[in-house]
Amino acid sequence: MEGTAVDAPAVEPVPGHGRDWDDLVRIREETDAPKGCKVEIIDEIVTVSPPASKDHHSTAALIQRELYSVIPEDWGIYQVLGVALPGQGGIYVPDLVVLPRAAVSGLGYHVPAAEARLVVEITSRANANHDRISKADGYAKAGVELFLLLDPWHSGRPTATLYGEPEGGTYRVLQAVEYGGRISLPEPFALDLDTGVFPAG
Repeated sequence: MEGTAVDAPAVEPVPGHGRDWDDLVRIREETDAPKGCKVEIIDEIVTVSPPASKDHHSTAALIQRELYSVIPEDWGIYQVLGVALPGQGGIYVPDLVVLPRAAVSGLGYHVPAAEARLVVEITSRANANHDRISKADGYAKAGVELFLLLDPWHSGRPTATLYGEPEGGTYRVLQAVEYGGRISLPEPFALDLDTGVFPAG
């Protein structure tokens, strides 16, 4: 469980709505955040989230192991790679992003979100609403093919939701289960994930 002293994300407002994209990128890259924190731009606001819990890392590692068994040789899985959504004034850092390795070559710190074949977000208490609302909206508008949201902080019971088929900037819910159920990633993954192995916290 994450410490209570850093539960709420710190934010740095970006002066003036509709800032230039280069300014947003520069502000993010120059933000001096504590080690282990995640720095993102969400809705034109630089957001610093506290380090993830051990359960959070365990979930990411379990999914990554499963994904490596099915992805093509020339694809990779990245844990701290920024994905850029200039149209939404955002650079998100998903917990996992799967994309062709060719998209990651070259200089810079982020890739276009549209290059992603799958993004995975695992909610923390500090960022759950960003993942559930802002990022789901942003990924859909950017045309990310599949978005898997793992939500151990969902009210009631932890849930896993697979979004896909982005059309008109909106996702369709392909599948939703409580932890303990199985969630099926379609081709090119063709992978059945047992959510019962994920820590619920």
